[in-house]
Amino acid sequence: MERTLFDTLNEDKDKVVSNAPTEYSVSQISQQLKNCVESNFSYIRVRGELSRVTVAKSGHLYTTLKDDNSVLDAICWKGNLQRLSVQPEEGLDVVCTGRLTTYAGRSNYQMIIETMELAGEGALLKMLEDRRKKLAAEGLFDESRKKTIPFLPEVIGVVTSPTGAVISDIMHRIADRFPCRVLLWPVVVQGQRAAEQVIAGIKGFNDLPKENSLRPDVLIVARGGGSLEDLMPFNDEAVVRAVAESDIPLISAVGHETDTTLIDYVADLRAPTPTGAAEKAVPVKTQIVASVLEYERRMVLSVENRLTNLSQHLEVLERGLGNPLHLLEVAMQRMDQSSIRLDLSLKNWLTHKKADLRNATIGLSVITLRAGLKNHQQRLDDLSERLRLSMIQNTEKSEQKLLYLSSLLESLSFKKTLDRGFVLVKDKATGQAIKHVSSAINAENVTLQFSDGKISAIIDEK
Repeated sequence: MERTLFDTLNEDKDKVVSNAPTEYSVSQISQQLKNCVESNFSYIRVRGELSRVTVAKSGHLYTTLKDDNSVLDAICWKGNLQRLSVQPEEGLDVVCTGRLTTYAGRSNYQMIIETMELAGEGALLKMLEDRRKKLAAEGLFDESRKKTIPFLPEVIGVVTSPTGAVISDIMHRIADRFPCRVLLWPVVVQGQRAAEQVIAGIKGFNDLPKENSLRPDVLIVARGGGSLEDLMPFNDEAVVRAVAESDIPLISAVGHETDTTLIDYVADLRAPTPTGAAEKAVPVKTQIVASVLEYERRMVLSVENRLTNLSQHLEVLERGLGNPLHLLEVAMQRMDQSSIRLDLSLKNWLTHKKADLRNATIGLSVITLRAGLKNHQQRLDDLSERLRLSMIQNTEKSEQKLLYLSSLLESLSFKKTLDRGFVLVKDKATGQAIKHVSSAINAENVTLQFSDGKISAIIDEK
């Protein structure tokens, strides 16, 4: 068959087409690139500065890692974000571990972050200093908001690891100083879940009702020493805010004496070590007992001095008043003399009247005598009645005066003093009142007279 020009041209066209590159769809090329990137960069560590840190409503983190020349998009899914040991913040210099992948929707590549850590101790310290300044500016570290640690707590709550020497040291120190009830809220004290568990422990104790006997009077948040990275949970901003919000007074005891964390600034009291926290939480029982005994000794001495001063004052008043019996003696003597004069006066009057009667009867007739006798009898009866009334009045006045003097004597009697709680101390051998300590020591055996009776006692010089 004869070939035409048209056939020749078609063959040349087929040769050109066969030499062209392979044709891909957009999705195919995107998948090829994705496979290439993920197979070659399935595990990488990238250092860079965090920028444009954004957490979506879904909980996923979107950010970029950058250096002086380049920018790398990065994503941290919600599940990994909650387990990061570093809180992503703008400007942090970090080292991220994860894998590279591509995003076909924008034709770019990005890193999927699985772990994140600060790029160096300097960056970590800078982050902590910035966070400290931020919290201080909010007033969380002000002394005015700190609560007083109770002097004698009945229950102490401890937020720390249940294993290790920390809880053991705290328990032993409290038992040595002033034993009381200790409740442990077990937590891990380092790692990704430490901050979350410490917050739960603080809030858990605070959520107990105030009338609940298990609610602590003071909290201790403690852990042993470690590196700066190990202590990072206690620099977590959420932990610091949980400490600030605690209604129960809180003592921080994280690390050794030279270690400082952010909760040390916000806690109501900082202890250099966990053992130091136990010492600040409870006093020394023996010192309290010694103080109480000293106060008791001072109180007894003060009362004794007061009683001595009152006794001396009473003696001075007694000397100025004199013996009340003397006043009664004079009154009784006057009453006796008045009674004697009354009797003599009555007898003399009767004698005179009898004489007048005898003189009057001389030369009188029986009728006159009877008439005169009757008149005189009447007059005598009147006088006798007047005399009787006068004697009754005098006697009543004397009795009233006697009662007044007796009442005065009774009010001045030492028995009234005994009724007010005082005691009369007498030498049992001589019966004499004892007014001085030296006399009491020499007497040895004494009689204590109370308002309702007497008892014997022996003086102990001690």
